[in-house]
Amino acid sequence: MRLNKYYSAAFLAFFVWGFFSFALKPLHQYPSLDILFYRVFFSAITMILINVVFRRKVIKENWNHFKNISSKQQKKVVLLTLGGGVFLSSNWFVYIYVMNHVSVNAASLAYLICPIVTTVFAFYILKETLSKWQWIAVGISFFSCILLSFNHFQDIFYSLITAATYALYLVSQRKNNDLDKFLGLTIQLIFTALVLLPFYPKYSGAIPTEPLFYICMFMIVVFFTIIPLFLNLYALKGINSSAVGIMIYINPIINFLLALFYYNEQVNVLQLFSYFLILISIVVFNEKILFSKKPTAVATELES
Repeated sequence: MRLNKYYSAAFLAFFVWGFFSFALKPLHQYPSLDILFYRVFFSAITMILINVVFRRKVIKENWNHFKNISSKQQKKVVLLTLGGGVFLSSNWFVYIYVMNHVSVNAASLAYLICPIVTTVFAFYILKETLSKWQWIAVGISFFSCILLSFNHFQDIFYSLITAATYALYLVSQRKNNDLDKFLGLTIQLIFTALVLLPFYPKYSGAIPTEPLFYICMFMIVVFFTIIPLFLNLYALKGINSSAVGIMIYINPIINFLLALFYYNEQVNVLQLFSYFLILISIVVFNEKILFSKKPTAVATELES
């Protein structure tokens, strides 16, 4: 088996995200929009401090590089970076709306539809090619989503919108290679914070005073926002967005296992079978990486 660092980064990002409930569950009494506000604002402030204190040399190098590239490339960098911020903020907005005003099922289903939508966008927009087995994996994923949406077909529309915004974020950032990934993520989080700021005075609740809120928010900002988002963007430097997209399934699988064994939630046979199919689809999609005894052409090229 040959797993390069980019696959490892993608796997670790979604593996970490799978445990998001550990930091989120203790905040169930707080409005979802308040959690979103503080998550974005604290993340942006943290990223700014890290860059200013530890990465001033990187900022200077990137600024010099930006000035030296052609005006066409500059416009591309600005468009992809800020466009990524738009997709990211839109995804968080839509997810919160769906969670609060549609159903939890629709929000959960979005995670399962996202890899399929990402693969389709990558195929048509980026012209990424998929093998026969990878298309079979997409088909298995699609079938499992149909099973999980049984009796909830009205949720699919909202789930598609939620999934599409994050899929567009992944696809757009696949081509955003002229800027340091950490710096690019900082700019996107600052942009997202500026988008949310005008809504804060009207839609936020009282300022939290409990220490637990800030402890959990620290975990959310560091372990469930900055680290996995950076790993996600780093993975896109070396592997296709469709390959990153299929890794998203790791997140709901972990959520499902936690719900079953940790939170003792009730599940039915259909759910068990559907998640088993999702696990199979991940293996099938990455069969060349997982079962090839020789280094694949892609892996060899990326690590050279």
